[in-house]
Amino acid sequence: MKHIDVLIIDDEKKFATMLSRRIELRGYSSQVCYDGRTALQWMEKHGNCVTLILLDLQLPDIYGTKVLTGIKEINPVIPVIILTGHGTEQDRQQCDKLGAYMFIHKPLKIDKLMIILEQIRETSK
Repeated sequence: MKHIDVLIIDDEKKFATMLSRRIELRGYSSQVCYDGRTALQWMEKHGNCVTLILLDLQLPDIYGTKVLTGIKEINPVIPVIILTGHGTEQDRQQCDKLGAYMFIHKPLKIDKLMIILEQIRETSK
């Protein structure tokens, strides 16, 4: 498996696909999973091949905090940015406790994401 810069876990297919394209237009690679179960299965196989994960809280099958817990069990050092349109302050606090790298409300500015991704890549060298 080749290295993936950004794993996007979001059930909003249009949003996730567009974000993936915008990331790839900037020279980075991405992978999209549309539900938590698929994302955790992907992580089981490829969890050491990804730089950054963008995780939505509102997934159709598993709430994002449970997916975050599963990701951290598979690879505790991978940065996970919670990206949500509906997250509460309580969600933010819980995600912080579970090891989220950052908690961002949608819409996400692609330039901000690219800066964050570059910072993560620099510190992981």
